[in-house]
Amino acid sequence: MEEQRGVGTPDGFQRLWTPHRMAYIKGENKPTGPGEADGCPFCEIPKGPDEEGLIVRRGANVYAVLNLYPYNSGHLLICPYRHVADYTELDDAEALEFAKFTQAGLTAVRLGTGAQGANVGMNLGLVAGAGIAAHLHQHIVPRWGGDTNFMPVVGHTKVMPQLLRDTRKALAEAWPA
Repeated sequence: MEEQRGVGTPDGFQRLWTPHRMAYIKGENKPTGPGEADGCPFCEIPKGPDEEGLIVRRGANVYAVLNLYPYNSGHLLICPYRHVADYTELDDAEALEFAKFTQAGLTAVRLGTGAQGANVGMNLGLVAGAGIAAHLHQHIVPRWGGDTNFMPVVGHTKVMPQLLRDTRKALAEAWPA
């Protein structure tokens, strides 16, 4: 460990700097209101190229995209193109494709990351923990035995072993036909 003069007594801790997390902490890229025109990222992402937006697969009514602030590598979101806030607002075609994309997403996550399990779910409303409550999205979070440790609990830091563009490529290639 390198000693720096004038900064106090060394505490023996090593630091893992994650400055990219500051964007999430500050709420960057969050909508300014509930409307589609209020900067909703889930409405903006599909307007660009897949690689730039981290889109893994597109359907007629929904798409799969990597979470920009993932809990684990391969953290996938299933989003309808239409700006709706609640699962009950999906029409029949959207609901069916949403379910099919969840199944395919689980397959892609397992094949593309070697995940041993997954958490699947939605946070409907701000009080339920939705970071972007105005646009419905479902999480698929890959899990492995021993993937939890002291880093997020004590250090409020996630160690991500793979870059998002590499994860996107792996999941896109593993997406079932």
